[in-house]
This record gives sequence, structure tokens and C-alpha cells, in this order.
Amino acid sequence: MIKGIYTPNLVPFRDDGSINEDELRRMVNWLIEKGVSGLYPNGSTGEFIRLSFEERKRVIQIVVEENRGRVPILAGAAESNLTMILEACQTYADLGCVAVSITGPYYYKVSQDSIEHFFRELAKRSPIDIVLYNIPQFSNEISVPVLTRLALDCPRIVGVKDSSRDFPRFLSTLHAIKPQRPDFACLIGCEEILLSALQMGCDGGTIASSGVVPEVIMKLYSEFKAGRWDQAKEIQFKLLDLIEAMLTGVNFPEGFRVGMGLRGFSLGTTRQLLSPKEQTDLEGLRGKIACILADCGFDEAAYACRRYGGPAAAVAAGAGIDVSVIVQEVMKQFRTPAASGRP
Repeated sequence: MIKGIYTPNLVPFRDDGSINEDELRRMVNWLIEKGVSGLYPNGSTGEFIRLSFEERKRVIQIVVEENRGRVPILAGAAESNLTMILEACQTYADLGCVAVSITGPYYYKVSQDSIEHFFRELAKRSPIDIVLYNIPQFSNEISVPVLTRLALDCPRIVGVKDSSRDFPRFLSTLHAIKPQRPDFACLIGCEEILLSALQMGCDGGTIASSGVVPEVIMKLYSEFKAGRWDQAKEIQFKLLDLIEAMLTGVNFPEGFRVGMGLRGFSLGTTRQLLSPKEQTDLEGLRGKIACILADCGFDEAAYACRRYGGPAAAVAAGAGIDVSVIVQEVMKQFRTPAASGRP
């Protein structure tokens, strides 16, 4: 069963626009060392739609090679037609991924009847387990009735990742499927409601901010698992400012790329061109994110906070959120030898 916190992998680029494979490998090792439950390459945060089909397969190959079987890999396989999806499924099955994540058809609007038939055919022919990816912002929605029928009729379909940001819909999914198929993995894709979803019975999430602050997201998850819900709730609230800044500051997923850069990685230039105004806005966003990270106890962001945000921005970033007490304590725990598991 797929459960826990899966990190959607960002893709670093070189100055010439090619994938920076060495940096991607470094990111994979760093995330595993920080304790994430699994990796999720070729998701929305990884900008799969801006990569060629061959590049998408190469990203999965790199992540698998560097992972060396340490954590399960959920591979994004949201291609534009059934033939390409099945080729991706076979490739990722051969590489040893635990499952693939596939959206509803995108670009063209199609009926729910077509979506159900599409996934039934895919489930018959796929050599690897399938997690349905409901993200109506970017693709056709997979309705709850269709999702329920697929979950109950198709053993090859083993879960759903819901990034709709619609919590009542997610609860309806849990209510419709879990009593009849308890092993069906229900993952949330929105970190703002991660704890609420866990409390209502979800199995984990694909959480973009776990690529930037994996220590804190995994602490939230471990506090929940230990039944310390008050502590988990406190961390959830403290994360909201950081999540909002990274998610809404500039074109998605630029904020997460900025956050990862502030943790010491070279992401390069995105393949989505930014206007001059957006480039200026990005500098301001870098200062805001840096100051929030610095307030959270991430010392590597302090210099960028002073450089891009300045003292006023640092005060503004910290005002009203009071993150220092709990999140710095979280960081202390993760930095101690006992917490890291090393002597």
C-alpha cells in the first residue's frame, strides 16, 4: 500500500536548458536522507509537461538509479494518449517503480463516460499499478462516482492522488471507497489540508513543500502518527505562510524552485519564460521566502533574507506567524545525532 509523504521532485536545469542530472541526483539523496517516505518524479511540481517524452523517461531513470531501492517511487506517467502511457508504464515497471500516477485526459474536454472507459482499458493493459491523479485545474476531473467504480472494479488501480483543493470532495472519496476497499490508497496533494486529511483517514500525501522543508513535513507526519495531534496542528499552522508564498508568489512552481535554491541547490532557469515584471517579482518573492525560512531556523536562508528582503522584510515575514518556537525546536530535534540515527 502506498502511504506516507511522497515528495514531488523538482527538475534542475543547466544554463543551456538541459536537465542538470548531477544536481537531480544530489537532490534525490538529500531527500532520502531527510526521511521522506517516497519520491514522486514527473508530477506537476516537476514540470513534466515542459519536458519531452524521452526527458521524462530519463528523469525517472535517474531517480531510480540514485534511489537504489531505498524508498518507493511513484512515477508520473500522464502522457497525452494511451499508446504513450502504456510505453511509459512498461518502462517504469521495468525500472522497478512501485506504481504510476496518471491524470485524467488533458487539453480536450471529454465526458465522464470517456474517462471511465479510458481508465478501464488502461487498467486491463498496464503492467504496473496505477494511482489516479485528480487535478481538475489542469486536466479533466475524475468524478467521485467514476473514481469509486474504478476503485471497486479494477484491482490494478490502487489509489488516488487528489489535488483538487476540494476537501468535501476528498471526504466523499474516503467515504465511498475506504469501507469497501480499505487497501485503496487515498493521498492528498494540498499541504494546507494535510493534517485534516490525515485525521479523516487519508494515507498520506504528495506534498510539494516536502521538497523544500522535508524535516518539518516529516515531523508533522510523525507527530500525527504518534497521536500528538496538538503538536501536529501547531506545525500545520506554522507552515501556512511558507506554503502560500511558494504557491502563489509567481508562476507555479517558481516559488518551490526558489525555496529549493535557498536550501542550497542549483535549479537553474525554468523553461517557462518570465516577463521583466515577473523577474522583478521573483526577487521580492525570494526575499520573502528566505526570511520565512530563516525564521524557521534554516540558517542557510539567512544571508538571502538580508540580501533580498532586508530587515524590514524579515520583520514582516515573521510578523503574525511566530514560527521560531516550534519549528526551530523541530529543527533542533532533526539536527541531533539521536534524531538522525547516526552515532
